[in-house]
Amino acid sequence: MSSVGSHSELLNVLGDVKARVQDKLGLVNFPMPQFIVVGKQSVGKSRLLEALAGETFNFVSGTLGSRRPTILEFRNVTSATASVWYVRDRRTNQWERHPLDEVVNIVGAAHEELGESVSSEPVHVRVESPACVDMQLVDLPGFRDFARNSSKQSLSDKISELIMSFMRDKRNVILCVEQEGDAATMSTLAKCREIDPSFRRTILIRNKLDKYMADLTPQNATKWIDGFGDLPPSLLRFALTLPHWQEGMPPPPNFVGMREEKNQQDLQQMQSKGLSAKQLKTIGFRNFAAFVEKRIEHMFTESIGPVIQNLNDLKVAAEKKEKDLETELNDTDANRILSTTRACGVSFATALTHVMGGILDLQPVMDMEEELRAFHDHHQESGSSNFSKLPSAEFVNLADYVDFLRNEIQIATFDVELNGGAQFRRLMNEVEIFLRFSEISEETQKRDVIQARGMSMASMTWRDVVVKLLSNEAHSLLLKRIQYVGERIKWFFEQQKEAVLQFMDKLEGTPSANIFSPLYPKHAKLLKQNEMIKTLVFNTYDAACKRQLDLFVELFDNTLTSAFSNPWVFLTGAEDDNNTRESESSKTTPFPGFEHTKEQIPKEIQARANVEKTLSKWLQDIPTESNQIDEAVGKVQTLVMRTYGFIRSQVCDQVELFAESFFKFPMLRQLEEDMALINLSDAEAAGCEARRKRLRTEIDKARETRTNVAWCVERIQNFKLNSQLRGDAAERTEIGEGSISRKRSAPETEPFNAPTPQRARVHGQGA
Repeated sequence: MSSVGSHSELLNVLGDVKARVQDKLGLVNFPMPQFIVVGKQSVGKSRLLEALAGETFNFVSGTLGSRRPTILEFRNVTSATASVWYVRDRRTNQWERHPLDEVVNIVGAAHEELGESVSSEPVHVRVESPACVDMQLVDLPGFRDFARNSSKQSLSDKISELIMSFMRDKRNVILCVEQEGDAATMSTLAKCREIDPSFRRTILIRNKLDKYMADLTPQNATKWIDGFGDLPPSLLRFALTLPHWQEGMPPPPNFVGMREEKNQQDLQQMQSKGLSAKQLKTIGFRNFAAFVEKRIEHMFTESIGPVIQNLNDLKVAAEKKEKDLETELNDTDANRILSTTRACGVSFATALTHVMGGILDLQPVMDMEEELRAFHDHHQESGSSNFSKLPSAEFVNLADYVDFLRNEIQIATFDVELNGGAQFRRLMNEVEIFLRFSEISEETQKRDVIQARGMSMASMTWRDVVVKLLSNEAHSLLLKRIQYVGERIKWFFEQQKEAVLQFMDKLEGTPSANIFSPLYPKHAKLLKQNEMIKTLVFNTYDAACKRQLDLFVELFDNTLTSAFSNPWVFLTGAEDDNNTRESESSKTTPFPGFEHTKEQIPKEIQARANVEKTLSKWLQDIPTESNQIDEAVGKVQTLVMRTYGFIRSQVCDQVELFAESFFKFPMLRQLEEDMALINLSDAEAAGCEARRKRLRTEIDKARETRTNVAWCVERIQNFKLNSQLRGDAAERTEIGEGSISRKRSAPETEPFNAPTPQRARVHGQGA
């Protein structure tokens, strides 16, 4: 902006906007540039602030000095007759007017309350005065070079880190205060170089110029300005003398007059040393203050764009929040809350189907190791003891099992972070491996075989003995492994809640929103904003998972009961599968016809008969005489182990089918019905009404935010428009005055019809 009017007007506009944003909206981090004052203790930082304010003050900070930032806002009010001081209350964020003595005490108390710690929370002070410079700056604690003990050193380190954090903020312009002297020994400037190597944001202020005036001559003054080669040309620097008086004496009654006097002395003395006009612009307080005011105008002008952008973002966010809150308020009406909750639950249930089908870029995700560790931690915390968490006693711990799956089995997606259907399929691979480790832990004892045979050697067949032994030892063993499978599937579904919610929420504003239900984003917002609705839906979901676990284990238990009651059916099935594979591998016909099917039927029946013959032969080979009981026990043990191996193999081959049939499909199909039957308790209804009261308050706040942001945007835009109009008017006036002056400066002796070059061209064209 080339014509911004008075820089005081610009500062007032942005100051009003910042005050409104901070006071009304509570936003501290706002894209507003500012100066920060850094330097060691006792280099004149406080005296520089007093010179900028136009009067003396001393923010007493006790024996430990400053321990937090102090934000000082100086407003030059030419019509004022005396200075007016304000402090912003840290609890209410409101500006309160105080006498200067009270301001000093308030600031000092804010430092003292920290003890031997520091805080980045600032104290805000404002002064309106006819003698101050229009600007805003942050007074930071001074760097400390020496500490008496470890506690003081700790405080010094904390202060240094606080200062450096402000210096790292690229919006801040650093006013580096140093005493006049050798530029190579300026420690604070060295710290500035670390943060700002090119010194684009650093301005050096060399204080106490009068102490070194006598050492300067016309021969070395110019070199001294440049730091005798130690100061880079890109570094802006000023040398000045600030008002000072003998220690212990009261300050001068005319502080502003002394400030002007020191400024004149600096200029006169340095001019006598032969400095050029350009170099003299870096000498004295007045030149420094003028530069600062212009720099502030430039900085704040550049910040108008980011400020407006930030305000527009706040406005959009406030409008969206207000709209979402009003939607939730309408949907949580006492007459509609139950239907709203059920609708959210039904949407959640249908969204689960999409997630299980596979959706990209959903969170949370986990690889197999993270999944197994989280599962084990969950059941360790809950104290679960009804199933084995490791597939075999040979595995020392979970890490041993994880290493086996990763390096020996080499599950293809072991280290891939997944969720949804892909994670479920990987889960099926792991539980199948887990089941295949199932073995009858102890050998069948001679006593067990005899006990199972009954009262006498002829009272029960060996077939019945094998069935009884399997039912007694193998059934419960395999059922515990099935419990692990069910718990793993249940835990998997419970972990999908957040992924489903994210899928519903992220659809808004994307092309995929046209593919899925338009209610998903709306219901996702309700689930995220209304804790009662979310709790009801999630609890219903978890209850459905628990129900399906119980049904899964019960149905699998019935299957195992049938299998161990008549294990020969499983053996027959196993043999049929082997024969079928062999026959299929030996055939080249891709699709059997009717005649081929007729030929296969008697062959398959014959195969079953062959299996029966094989089983009968195994059983007949077991001796029935009492004196051969040892041989009989050995053969029974072999038959039990082989039969259990066949049953276990059949179960492992079909575990995914059982998981899909007994758990996954019933879960997906019945969950929607469960959600549609959600009911509210009296406590939940009361909680809903309390939530509605809070919503009304939040809506009022959102409206207030939108109103304040709109006011700020309008304030800045009106200022820009008025400045542009003033600039255009000034430009037209300048053009008009220029044309008049040119006419007046024309020679009076020139004939009226004398052809100017332009007239000559026109006449020539006419000819």
